[in-house]
Amino acid sequence: MPLFHGPLQKMQSERQADGLVRYTLSLGNDLLFMNALIGKRFQMRYTHQIECFCGKTVDQVFRQNFCRECFFTKPEAGEAILRPELSKAHLGEEDRDLEWEKAYQLQPHVVYLANSGGLKVGVTRESQMPTRWIDQGAGAAIILAETPNRYLAGCIEVALKEHLSDKTHVKRMLLNQEEAIDLLAEKQRAAQWLTEEFQSYLSKCDHITQLRYPQAPDFIHQQSLQLEKAQEIEGQLTGIRGQYWQLDNGRAINIRSHEGKIIEISWN
Repeated sequence: MPLFHGPLQKMQSERQADGLVRYTLSLGNDLLFMNALIGKRFQMRYTHQIECFCGKTVDQVFRQNFCRECFFTKPEAGEAILRPELSKAHLGEEDRDLEWEKAYQLQPHVVYLANSGGLKVGVTRESQMPTRWIDQGAGAAIILAETPNRYLAGCIEVALKEHLSDKTHVKRMLLNQEEAIDLLAEKQRAAQWLTEEFQSYLSKCDHITQLRYPQAPDFIHQQSLQLEKAQEIEGQLTGIRGQYWQLDNGRAINIRSHEGKIIEISWN
């Protein structure tokens, strides 16, 4: 059995013409085509080492697996990443690195509605569609508003969070139990909650993006695995949805939440 070694990274994804999502995982110098591995058994071992995105190997990380130095200094770990409404680049104000923040924040963003185990609202860069929706395991998504920067998109999301959740309902998403939602009707309803200023950014595009996943139709989610606790994981990959691997015996593991953790894995 070939042994693959390296830091875990978020799976890359691509929506094919029929809506099916195709996944790949970069691990060290290797590229694994994950759809082809569904049904295969694997053994994964955590080496207790973590590689920060800066390339440094450490044994402790902060949110999003940044090492201490990066977490407190790099713009990639700034507050506006998770809270778009805190963006300041449109004002010319620096948080950590104004040039980086301008490049990231002063580009087209969208506010969207998605069915990801239930209706949710979210924000993403225009260039990240449909990747963002796939990462959240959405079965369908629609653009609600289009803005020229991250700040405005964040403000619209905050206004809508009084009425809509901004969280993915992970258990229902993994179980493929979300109810059918008329996203166009929900878009029209959400538009009524916005002020006149924000309504000027409403998108005229009513296209609904449908997504299908190579997931087990009868998956029963009973346990979410953590490498820090499990140390080693052995099982059969039965499906993939969002950034989760679905395993036999009702287990699942969120690959993205383990980014940077250096593992060894073999398949048979």
